[in-house]
Amino acid sequence: MVIPMEAVLPLDQMSVAEKIRAMEAIWDDLTCHDSEVESPAWHGEVLAARQARLDSGKTSVADWSDGKQRIRDRVCPR
Repeated sequence: MVIPMEAVLPLDQMSVAEKIRAMEAIWDDLTCHDSEVESPAWHGEVLAARQARLDSGKTSVADWSDGKQRIRDRVCPR
Protein backbone atom coordinates (compact mmCIF):
# COMPACT_ATOMS: atom_id res chain seq x y z
CA MET A 1 0.00 0.00 0.00
CA VAL A 2 1.35 3.41 -0.97
CA ILE A 3 0.66 6.19 1.49
CA PRO A 4 0.30 9.55 -0.24
CA MET A 5 2.82 12.10 0.90
CA GLU A 6 1.82 15.71 1.24
CA ALA A 7 4.66 17.91 0.05
CA VAL A 8 4.58 21.38 1.47
CA LEU A 9 6.96 23.95 0.08
CA PRO A 10 7.47 27.33 1.75
CA LEU A 11 6.48 29.16 -1.46
CA ASP A 12 6.12 32.50 0.28
CA GLN A 13 9.74 32.20 1.45
CA MET A 14 11.23 30.93 -1.82
CA SER A 15 12.80 33.11 -4.47
CA VAL A 16 11.61 32.88 -8.06
CA ALA A 17 14.80 31.03 -8.95
CA GLU A 18 14.20 28.47 -6.17
CA LYS A 19 10.61 27.95 -7.32
CA ILE A 20 11.75 27.39 -10.89
CA ARG A 21 14.41 24.90 -9.76
CA ALA A 22 11.76 23.01 -7.77
CA MET A 23 9.44 22.90 -10.80
CA GLU A 24 12.27 21.72 -13.03
CA ALA A 25 13.18 18.94 -10.59
CA ILE A 26 9.57 17.76 -10.47
CA TRP A 27 9.23 17.96 -14.26
CA ASP A 28 12.50 16.04 -14.78
CA ASP A 29 11.28 13.31 -12.45
CA LEU A 30 7.90 13.09 -14.17
CA THR A 31 9.47 12.83 -17.62
CA CYS A 32 11.61 9.93 -16.42
CA HIS A 33 8.41 8.12 -15.42
CA ASP A 34 6.12 9.23 -18.25
CA SER A 35 4.87 5.69 -18.85
CA GLU A 36 3.26 5.88 -15.39
CA VAL A 37 1.33 9.04 -16.31
CA GLU A 38 -1.81 8.43 -18.32
CA SER A 39 -3.64 11.32 -19.90
CA PRO A 40 -7.33 11.28 -19.11
CA ALA A 41 -9.70 10.55 -22.00
CA TRP A 42 -11.08 14.07 -21.91
CA HIS A 43 -7.68 15.43 -23.01
CA GLY A 44 -8.05 13.65 -26.34
CA GLU A 45 -11.63 14.87 -26.64
CA VAL A 46 -10.60 18.48 -26.04
CA LEU A 47 -7.76 18.23 -28.56
CA ALA A 48 -10.08 16.69 -31.18
CA ALA A 49 -12.67 19.44 -30.65
CA ARG A 50 -10.01 22.15 -30.95
CA GLN A 51 -8.63 20.58 -34.12
CA ALA A 52 -12.15 20.41 -35.59
CA ARG A 53 -12.66 24.14 -34.88
CA LEU A 54 -9.33 24.90 -36.55
CA ASP A 55 -10.16 22.72 -39.55
CA SER A 56 -13.57 24.36 -39.98
CA GLY A 57 -12.13 27.88 -39.75
CA LYS A 58 -14.22 28.69 -36.65
CA THR A 59 -11.09 29.56 -34.71
CA SER A 60 -7.48 30.42 -35.34
CA VAL A 61 -4.20 30.15 -33.52
CA ALA A 62 -2.56 33.03 -31.71
CA ASP A 63 1.06 34.04 -31.66
CA TRP A 64 2.74 32.31 -28.71
CA SER A 65 4.00 35.55 -27.16
CA ASP A 66 0.45 36.98 -27.27
CA GLY A 67 -0.91 33.80 -25.74
CA LYS A 68 1.63 33.84 -22.92
CA GLN A 69 0.73 37.45 -22.13
CA ARG A 70 -2.99 36.62 -22.02
CA ILE A 71 -2.27 33.74 -19.63
CA ARG A 72 -0.11 35.98 -17.42
CA ASP A 73 -2.84 38.64 -17.37
CA ARG A 74 -5.41 36.05 -16.25
CA VAL A 75 -3.21 34.30 -13.68
CA CYS A 76 -1.41 37.30 -12.24
CA PRO A 77 -3.63 40.36 -12.73
CA ARG A 78 -2.04 43.61 -11.72
